[in-house]
Amino acid sequence: MRKLLFLLLFSVAGDIVLGQGTSQDSAWIRDNYYKIERSIPMRDGAKLFTSFYIPKDTTGRHPILLTRTPYSCRPYGEDKWRDFVPGYFRYYLREGYIIATQDVRGRWMSEGQFVDVRPFIKDKRTDKDIDEASDTYDAIDWMIKNIPYNNGKVGVTGGSYPGFYAAMAAASGHPALKAVSPQAPVTDWFMGDDFHHNGAFMQMDAWSFYSSFGKPRPQPTTTGPTGFNANSKDNYQWYLTTGALKNIMKLTRDSIAFWKDLYQHPNRDAWWQARNARVAMYDIKPAMLVVGGTFDAEDCFGAWNLFKAIKTQSPSTHSHLIMGPWYHGGWVSNDGTHLGNIQFGSNTAFWYQNNIEIPFFNYYLKDKGAEPQIAAATVFFTGENTWKTFAKWPPAEEKEQSLYLRSGGALSWEKPSGVNSFDEYTSDPAHPVPYTEDVHWDRTREYMTDDQRFASRRPDVLTYQTPVLTEDLTLGGPVTANLKVSLSGQDADFIVKVIDVFPDDFTYGNETPAARRETPRSVPLGGYQMLVRGEVMRGRFRESFEKPVPFKPGKVETVQFYIPDIAHTFKKGHRLMVQIQSSWFPLVDRNPQKFVDVYTCEDSDFQKENIRIFHDGEHPSQLILPVIK
Repeated sequence: MRKLLFLLLFSVAGDIVLGQGTSQDSAWIRDNYYKIERSIPMRDGAKLFTSFYIPKDTTGRHPILLTRTPYSCRPYGEDKWRDFVPGYFRYYLREGYIIATQDVRGRWMSEGQFVDVRPFIKDKRTDKDIDEASDTYDAIDWMIKNIPYNNGKVGVTGGSYPGFYAAMAAASGHPALKAVSPQAPVTDWFMGDDFHHNGAFMQMDAWSFYSSFGKPRPQPTTTGPTGFNANSKDNYQWYLTTGALKNIMKLTRDSIAFWKDLYQHPNRDAWWQARNARVAMYDIKPAMLVVGGTFDAEDCFGAWNLFKAIKTQSPSTHSHLIMGPWYHGGWVSNDGTHLGNIQFGSNTAFWYQNNIEIPFFNYYLKDKGAEPQIAAATVFFTGENTWKTFAKWPPAEEKEQSLYLRSGGALSWEKPSGVNSFDEYTSDPAHPVPYTEDVHWDRTREYMTDDQRFASRRPDVLTYQTPVLTEDLTLGGPVTANLKVSLSGQDADFIVKVIDVFPDDFTYGNETPAARRETPRSVPLGGYQMLVRGEVMRGRFRESFEKPVPFKPGKVETVQFYIPDIAHTFKKGHRLMVQIQSSWFPLVDRNPQKFVDVYTCEDSDFQKENIRIFHDGEHPSQLILPVIK
């Protein structure tokens, strides 16, 4: 299963030094905690299975930290315990928290019907008007009244899909809910996150996750579904051979309801709009700590955009954004020092765990310590490997500046003035551009910082770069791609990649004395083309995600879209590169390049297409960059 089903682990601030747990930790937990399991009734009568690890200490009262998950609160049985020792969650137990984990409605041991990213109901009129916010309200209400020695304060956290449930908890309105941390939250499965990016279907993540997760559960169970076995180690070849998306649909044998729903809603219609978590982010009462990774391959979109929605729609809420240089769940790992070949100079995960998360929950749930001095946005900037704090995000210091595509593969701050200047390539669905040069089955998380030289060598990838930078260039915020294009066909995808080109003699560890101390190994990366951010746009949605329109062959048209936020410094001596292509396989499904329903089209509908990217005075293609001076 590609979607990382990570358990949330926590650390404590102060004098504790994080590290691997020991047998003494395990013995201490057993000596000082006990476990119970309860089925908590909801307002419509459904009962949700919940496990509790409760301190034996009865001399004081304890806060409740709840995670609601579709991934199981196993192990089941009051004599079977979750292993808290390997990660930093054990420090929450040292702090005396009551740890609660709940199977959401219709999953595992909970009753009711499961609905993916269940829509939020703003005005609930009857007990049948249930959603994840109402289920959270009912769960919290029961816990406050029935779990012994609780202090009347509840926090909710969750990462990935549980991050969605944490966001919905924030909208529950229960007065005992004081602090919520959605981490890499699923937010909008059509605009970003796992299933789509700007309307383009992210087939590899979607299939590897949902081919097992989506299998029906006929009754409460402690046994999880089995995954799909492709009998292949080469995902590029397997997806290419499998062909059109309708052929993948056949592999479900019509058993997975959400696949059928997804195929029936190819555009961002009311069905998808109701599943946008941002619609619930009004009048949010608890303090919010939104966490994500700048190199999160699954949910890069969610954290940035959920935070922006909270700030816009609930401006009086104490809300904070934390973005580190992490893969999906990297902030809860024991090693936040690097991703792939890219080094960060310190253990960024430990820093976050010690300095941000525990002080946040301790203050709001235990009245411990002074109010944490957490900025509105705390963001790690790769390249310079520095944490920066801002009073808002995007930063007030950020100024939009256009970087123009020019002939000869150049990038310039100066607008072109020529006539009828363009570059052209042929996009062939039978030979799509791979997203990485490796041969593997599971989608790698390291592709988010991979070397892009393999793509630069292909004739169907256009490459543009600046001269060697004479001073540092820092970008902080979303990037806008504004392309002027013409097609020989009716539709195309446009993938834009922002890349940091390292100097030919670059080696980690030789930049400064401090870098040599912090980097345990020298890594030669001369000429490395580090992917900083890449994003896809399905061209048919260039005017509207609700009402797609075909291109008119030969007509110059504008394709403009947002690329998720960047937090990166291109150092002096480096170059900024932009690559443009029309396939990113098998990460993104292939566009047939005909104006047909991508989900039901035939293999025969896929066709070659000539694509022109213009860069002249009348049609200046550009990237609008968020430059921080």
